[in-house]
Amino acid sequence: MTDLHTEVSALERKSATAARLFDIRRIIGGLFVLYGVIVTIAGLSPSEADLKKAQGVHINLWTGLAMLALGLFFLIWMKLRPAVAPADVPDPARADVAPAAVPEPADG
Repeated sequence: MTDLHTEVSALERKSATAARLFDIRRIIGGLFVLYGVIVTIAGLSPSEADLKKAQGVHINLWTGLAMLALGLFFLIWMKLRPAVAPADVPDPARADVAPAAVPEPADG
């Protein structure tokens, strides 16, 4: 019984790790931070032609900073509210699991 309990605990930890690893917020946040850094660096030294096209606005710098902020938001959100593995839902087709009790409607 102890070996089975240990194995189940190990599988639950692996499932929780997989849920955190493939959290979409990690992917979105990471990509936004990466591209935000690239665009911010490009926006630090714009050419005169680039500024003229953007009507004097440092558009790459502002867009890069916004992308960095959004990416950091996703990553902070992931840290504050980590993903949890989905709860096991009993399979009604299994014979060893008793079906859930359904309350009878009250006459009234």
